[in-house]
Amino acid sequence: MTAILPADMDDSKPSNRQNASLYPMTNPPVRRVNAPWADTLFALLARGAAILTLSILVGIIISLVIGAWPAIKEYGLSFFWRSDWDPVQDKYGGLVMIYGTLMTSFIALLIAVPVSFGIAMFLTELSPKWLKRPLGIAVELLAAVPSIVYGMWGLLVFGPILSTYVQQPLQSLTEGVPYLGALFSGPPVGIGILSAGIILAIMIIPFIASVMRDVFEVTPPMLKESAYGLGSTTWEVVSKVVLPYTKTGVVGGIMLGLGRALGETMAVTFVIGNMNQLNSLSVFEAANSITSALANEFAEAGEGLHQASLIYLGLILFFITFVVLAFSKLLLAKLKKAEGARA
Repeated sequence: MTAILPADMDDSKPSNRQNASLYPMTNPPVRRVNAPWADTLFALLARGAAILTLSILVGIIISLVIGAWPAIKEYGLSFFWRSDWDPVQDKYGGLVMIYGTLMTSFIALLIAVPVSFGIAMFLTELSPKWLKRPLGIAVELLAAVPSIVYGMWGLLVFGPILSTYVQQPLQSLTEGVPYLGALFSGPPVGIGILSAGIILAIMIIPFIASVMRDVFEVTPPMLKESAYGLGSTTWEVVSKVVLPYTKTGVVGGIMLGLGRALGETMAVTFVIGNMNQLNSLSVFEAANSITSALANEFAEAGEGLHQASLIYLGLILFFITFVVLAFSKLLLAKLKKAEGARA
């Protein structure tokens, strides 16, 4: 392709040939290939992925309801507050498992949220630069440990320590004290609801702490520097600047940890005691959870009311998870609405 020269330039002259180098060769415009079918295909694939996800969710719910229907027909909603679980007499109730699931998750959050907040606060505001990265990696590596390892460690190492240095001293101090004595009663073996809750707390700390650290780091430095410039302490900066700015992300991280605690199976199975009776409300009492009951009994349960009751427990766990997720979504929407109103 030849260069287009002005009309007053004669390419036959040497001077004009030198001046022609000042006019670069122009490339032809790139033609965009119009393919309306590509946009249509992309839209169909995206819509198909969404429909597939919803279809799987609906299919899971329908299969759980069908599998649990004999137990639903037999017990109805009374299954929630029936405490007997006797495969020999074919009588079942889910109160013990539901109580164990909710109590262990509550204890896990009660321990994990303050610890995770302290870790995130230290990493973002107080930690020296040489320690920040190694400590952050160490916290995240806790999430890579298999749950069965946590369960074995809790049963063989943590349980005896909890029994010797926590349970027995507490029982000695509260012996004969109303309510407190019953709260810490139970055989000093180191397994039970409290042990399962502590193990769950250790397991969910990496998730909550990582999310909190990430959302704390997105706070504009100008806001924090302005607060420090006005004489605010580190706690005042975190509580009055960082937390209000990142509270939606903090709530999301806590709900992520709660979902992990509700669905954990193997670690809880090792340390909760797997007893289907609720003798007292002691935190050291052996109990059971929905996931541990499913792990222990589903493979050996025969067709009939026993298997249907176990599937009913799975449906209840699905319902609990759905309620927690819906509550978190409503809370986040409320927080965003309040932020918009203040803005």
